[in-house]
Amino acid sequence: MAENTPLRIHHLRPAPGSNKSKVRKGRGEASKGKTSGRGTKGTRARNKVPLGFEGGQVPLQRRLPKFKGFSNALFKTTYQVVNLDRLGELFPEGGDVTVETLVANGAVRKNQLVKVLGTGDISVALNVQAHAFSKSAKEKIAAAGGSVSEL
Repeated sequence: MAENTPLRIHHLRPAPGSNKSKVRKGRGEASKGKTSGRGTKGTRARNKVPLGFEGGQVPLQRRLPKFKGFSNALFKTTYQVVNLDRLGELFPEGGDVTVETLVANGAVRKNQLVKVLGTGDISVALNVQAHAFSKSAKEKIAAAGGSVSEL
């Protein structure tokens, strides 16, 4: 090229050695021939693995339900749980225990069903009103001289 000639796009060339030719797999023994980087034998060597194949295990698309449908989970009743030892802490002198007093003391959240469970012991007489009781809770409250009433 002459010194005064401006540089043109068609004069540009890549630096020597920067452009390597593409490896042509499976075209003879010289370079990546024969098995073409797939190893020997086996399913993957033969290129026949279907999409979603899990090795004979029932595939995910067959394990999941085909149509959306009915579920009883929507009708499950969930309770706020209060144990007897917690009632003993909140009401050491005894007295009436209602859902409203439990909400006021921070034992349960408001507008929720409350269930009293029998974990722990109680020594004072409590008149407990709640939505549900465990069998052991009823027995322990009655043994302490209290009463139970379900809402």
